[in-house]
Amino acid sequence: MESNAQKGVQIREVVQKEFEVYGKKITFQSGLFALQADGSVVVQMGETVVLVTATAEKEAAEGVDFLPLTVDVEEKMYAAGKIPGGFIKRETRPSEKAILTARLIDRPLRPSFPKGFYNEVQIIATILSVDQVHPPDILALNGASTALLLANLPFNGPVGAVRVGRIGNEIIVNPTLQELEKSDLDMVVAGNPNAILMVEAGANIVPEADIIKAMEVAHEAIKELCDIQNRFKEEYFKVYTLPEITYEAPVEGMTYEEIEQRVREFATGKLQEALRNPDKLARERQEEVIEDETLEELKDLVEGKEAYVSKVLAKIRKEEMRRMILDEGVRADGRSPNEIRPILIQVGVLPRPHGSGLFTRGQTQVLSVLTLGTISEEQMIDGLGLEESKRYIHHYNFPPFATGEVAFLRGPKRREIGHGALAERALLPVIPKEEEFPYTIRIVSEVLESNGSSSMASVCGSTLALMDAGVKIKAPVAGIAMGLIKEGDRVVILTDILGLEDALGDMDFKVAGTTEGITALQMDMKVEGVGSDILAKALEQARQARLYIIDRIREVIPEPRPELSKHAPRIITVKIPVEKIGDLIGPKGKNIRGIIEEVGAHLVTIDIQEDGTVFIASTDGPAGERARELVEAFTKEPQIGEEYLGTVTKTTSFGAFVEILPGKEGLVHISRLAKGRIPSVESVVKAGDRILVKIIDIDKQGKISLQASLTYEEKGKARK
Repeated sequence: MESNAQKGVQIREVVQKEFEVYGKKITFQSGLFALQADGSVVVQMGETVVLVTATAEKEAAEGVDFLPLTVDVEEKMYAAGKIPGGFIKRETRPSEKAILTARLIDRPLRPSFPKGFYNEVQIIATILSVDQVHPPDILALNGASTALLLANLPFNGPVGAVRVGRIGNEIIVNPTLQELEKSDLDMVVAGNPNAILMVEAGANIVPEADIIKAMEVAHEAIKELCDIQNRFKEEYFKVYTLPEITYEAPVEGMTYEEIEQRVREFATGKLQEALRNPDKLARERQEEVIEDETLEELKDLVEGKEAYVSKVLAKIRKEEMRRMILDEGVRADGRSPNEIRPILIQVGVLPRPHGSGLFTRGQTQVLSVLTLGTISEEQMIDGLGLEESKRYIHHYNFPPFATGEVAFLRGPKRREIGHGALAERALLPVIPKEEEFPYTIRIVSEVLESNGSSSMASVCGSTLALMDAGVKIKAPVAGIAMGLIKEGDRVVILTDILGLEDALGDMDFKVAGTTEGITALQMDMKVEGVGSDILAKALEQARQARLYIIDRIREVIPEPRPELSKHAPRIITVKIPVEKIGDLIGPKGKNIRGIIEEVGAHLVTIDIQEDGTVFIASTDGPAGERARELVEAFTKEPQIGEEYLGTVTKTTSFGAFVEILPGKEGLVHISRLAKGRIPSVESVVKAGDRILVKIIDIDKQGKISLQASLTYEEKGKARK
């Protein structure tokens, strides 16, 4: 396909259209930026602007039998008027938000390409301007679909996307960031005019019925956005006429009827038997043996066509798995459609971490481990959004041994980041507020075995870790993955899907929540024609499963432990006047360093917030209390009539200066050091002596006058 530059375009004719979607204006523009890309569009809402380009190879690479689609989101810090942090001061690897947005774009677009189109396609969304009112991710997703339409690729689009929120009982389409702060729902929905293809949501314990209502409102808006994209494409093609990329039909369309018949005759019965093996690895080994036996049995017939035999076996496997469920109501591991695999739950499985939980469901096992830290350890976010930090962090790791494989460890992949964000979103609504629980919370979910639904197992494992650590969560959260087998009007919804059912089924619908409602969900559809009635049934089936799992959790640990782990830091909160922050810190940090040194740097850490809140974290109780006393002493205002046991800092001919509080001194005049006339100050006290004094006056300049009582030694004798 020729690019616009190759066609000799000299004058850039800009196509720009403004549309209104549910009261909000959205502008599409093309023909000005990035004309050498196959398709490019600038999408704008308010002052948020995103450039999205789509570029494709003109032919598929030899031997490729999948769609090599790449989606990248480029966050430019200048978009928000910021300079990147760090040493090199330029954008480097994508942020977590950029990766999640790229996944958000990829998931509904990938199934919208026709089967057999294997040309490499790259979509790049560059965020050029952010107004901190309109989120750029929705604009990027709609822009990606539009760019593919303008590129004239084989694409079964358009795909529209909206975000929906809920304030009170009102569903809001494409809420602003300010509206989202008041919303108890943050849901992104993508689809075409016929069906919803993808849902990604976080919710503050929202009932299932309200989730369905929000999806229905979203789909109406999606239909409107798809119409807008088609209308914009028509306007664009009036100016720029591009040839359509063609592609070869998939290999399945080739007719090797005799081979397929012989493979079916030889292998179908064997595959039927293998598919009833409840052990994942044993089943996979059995299937490998069947393929080897089939190739050996038919070697004269299939020579040079071995790849086609593999495809026929995969087709039979899929057909038989689905037939078993639709005709017999039996799944590969022998369960009924709504049955949950056996569950094993353990807490406190590790001695030193602050909380740990092991959640095993069938052949999926996750170990979630929790660490409590100080507020200063919260994660700082150097991004384009309003959020600057977060104190609850969830990380998800999926090592290759979890599926019996060998692979390099290269750090978290996009899938791991996405699953970690989903679990984090699921648990965030039940985490206590900072003022109630002034800790940074980090949970790491280690997937030790996987046969489907490891992300939801990490939600369950993390609930266990939180409760084991003594974090007073509002309620336990559990997660379950739902599946779907649909052939025409025949529909079966599956609870707690296996990896096999995810790969060969028609839906992956992850739902997490409490007994009262949903906290997070993620849905990817592989077929069209799934109405709200099926989604409602899936949500209800998921709710029943969630209640069952929460009951199992409560059997092991009914509520959060009453005390934190002995290894967790204890945090004491002290509130001081804002104007006293400088007194506490001292010149060049002298005072705060002095407190830490006196108590023990290995025993305490002290964080001072801008509002005057001081967090003292200590693994030693007495050390923490001593630090609190010293902090209060540095910020305490002396009052007339109060007594202090002070230290003489200096003597003069007219009296002694006594430190009554850290950094605060008063003068004991020689006439007030003792009863009667004394020859000199040093005949009574010397520097370093401890002396009991009482405040008798504080003048307008804050100078303190003291009256001596007994010396420290005399007071000790008097007590005896």
